[in-house]
Amino acid sequence: MQFLIPFILIAVVIYNSIKILMEYERGVVFFLGKFQTVKGPGLVFVLPIVQRLIRVNLQTVTMEVPSQDVITRDNVSMKVSAVIFVRVVDPQRAILAVQDYLYSTSQIAQTTLRSVLGQSQLDDLLAKREEINAELQRIIDQQTEPWGVKVSAVEVKNVDLPQEMQRAIAKQAEAERERRAKVIHAEGEFQAA
Repeated sequence: MQFLIPFILIAVVIYNSIKILMEYERGVVFFLGKFQTVKGPGLVFVLPIVQRLIRVNLQTVTMEVPSQDVITRDNVSMKVSAVIFVRVVDPQRAILAVQDYLYSTSQIAQTTLRSVLGQSQLDDLLAKREEINAELQRIIDQQTEPWGVKVSAVEVKNVDLPQEMQRAIAKQAEAERERRAKVIHAEGEFQAA
């Protein structure tokens, strides 16, 4: 019986020291609170009590940027939402440089979305979406790079215009169609004469 207690204690220590990391995970290991190493996928041994392992997922994460109230440069207020695709490229920096890299990236994406779209005009926002997406990606990626986080894509997903603005745009499009019809009709009469 006296040999059973140490055997159980050793079995519990061994059980708690074995960690299995998936191919898409890395483990950041701390030894007595100090960074020690980054361990790769597979079987990893961690000494209980003195070592601590934090798992970091290297897969691309899709984050929805909540709908933001934006006022464009031409004073049109709207709600805009976006989606951002990020992944960790350096697990050590993702854990050591920032407290919560996903939350911080989300906050930067929200403020950058408001800032960049606030400098754009409504027509640019509707017509040059690819350029705006590229600018958003560049700015967010530049800010998250010190954290070991790579932004692979940013897409402005939804632009909600107020009803009055939608009616004004519809009237403008209708007036443009009428103008083109009159020009074509006048050209036809000119050619007939």
